[in-house]
This record gives sequence, C-alpha cells and structure tokens, in this order.
Amino acid sequence: MKPIVGISPLYDVEKRGLWMRPGYLDVLYACGAIPLVLPFDSDAVDVEQVLSLCDGLILTGGPDVEPRWYGEETMPECGEIQTFRDELEFRLLDKALEGNMPVLGVCRGEQLLNVFCGGTLYQDLATQLPNTINHAMEPPFEVPCHKVVLEKDEPLHVLLGVDEIPVNSIHHQAVRDVAPTLVPLARSLDGVIEGVWMPGMRFVWGVQWHPEWIWDVDPRQRQIVQAFVDACQA
Repeated sequence: MKPIVGISPLYDVEKRGLWMRPGYLDVLYACGAIPLVLPFDSDAVDVEQVLSLCDGLILTGGPDVEPRWYGEETMPECGEIQTFRDELEFRLLDKALEGNMPVLGVCRGEQLLNVFCGGTLYQDLATQLPNTINHAMEPPFEVPCHKVVLEKDEPLHVLLGVDEIPVNSIHHQAVRDVAPTLVPLARSLDGVIEGVWMPGMRFVWGVQWHPEWIWDVDPRQRQIVQAFVDACQA
C-alpha cells in the first residue's frame, strides 16, 4: 500500500479559504505517496484522529511564524502572521513527533520546526543580516538562484553524495539560533542555515528552499522528497 502524507493547508485570509500549491501534490504522487491536505482544525482530539490516517507530515511554506513563539516582539519588517495556522501546525508537529512520524518542513515549515524545538529566527534578513545574498527571488521559481553547501557527513550530504546543490529561494526569514534538538543540514554561501534535521527520529528534516517547485527539473530535489516518502513507507 502507498503511504498517506498529510499536508498542512495554506490559508487565504482575503478569500477565507483553504488552498494548496499543486507542486506538493505532484511530487508526492511521483514519489509513490498519496497526499492528503489536512483540515484547518486544531482541536487536539481531531488532530490526533486526522494524523492517525497519515504515515507522514509535510509542513508547507507560507506566512511568517509569529515572533512571540520565540520570545521576541514583532518587528515592522515582519510579514503576514497567521497565529491560528501556527497553533494548528504546532499541534500537528507535536503529535507527529510524539509518534515518531516522518516530518518534512519546507521553508516556513523548517522555520516552524526550529521554533517548536526551541530555536529562534531572523525576522527579516535584509534588516538583521544585511550582507546576505538575495534570498527572495522573483519568478520563475523553477530555476535556482543560489547554492547551498551541505554539512559534511550529515544525512543530506550522505543522501545526495555532493558537497553543494543549487536551490531556489523564496523567503525573507531564516533560522537564527538552531534548536537544541536539531542539527544543521545545509548553509547558503553567506552562512545562513538552509536545512536542519533531528537525530534519533525516523525522518525529521527541514529545508529552507522549495523542492516542490523544482523536483521535476532537478533530480536531487526529488531525491529529498523520495527519502521522506521512503521513511513514511517504512
């Protein structure tokens, strides 16, 4: 049987509606999984029941994580915040980790994973780390805009067998202090952390870039999602 992967939903405030980028669905289908877009329901009992249908969890990209979760006041440069989405995804992540369920965090998902585990974020790279490269590229997002260096002998380096890979980059926030239970997977050439993972778990990775945009043009991006799906299958 194919593994079922729960995907945290995106929310359009103006239209008051759920939506999903097709890339997340497409790459999961291509890797042999069945995607399931989860409801916007943060009730603890409901979350546990919904996750019982899933073999893995993807935390998607989206708005900024509210800074109060990591003990900071919100800067003017911080972008859109959806507290209700933070609360839902924290609850999903809590239950997933409790059950040793494979988790893949993408962009915001990586940042939320880091905050949940006790780390902090740069609220705005241009303001707080002004000498960095441009991490907020313009479309098309299917092409890379900079490289990341893979941490030697960490799982992503072992999986891909190369020292660096090109990635797309669609963010203005990033991991600042890595959570105590997480370990860096990759960094951009300016030193910004671009990937983290949690040792001791079946599969808990976060990447700052968007594999779902470029998996069909860069086989290495598909490999990342395939490794996650394989962990869900196992």
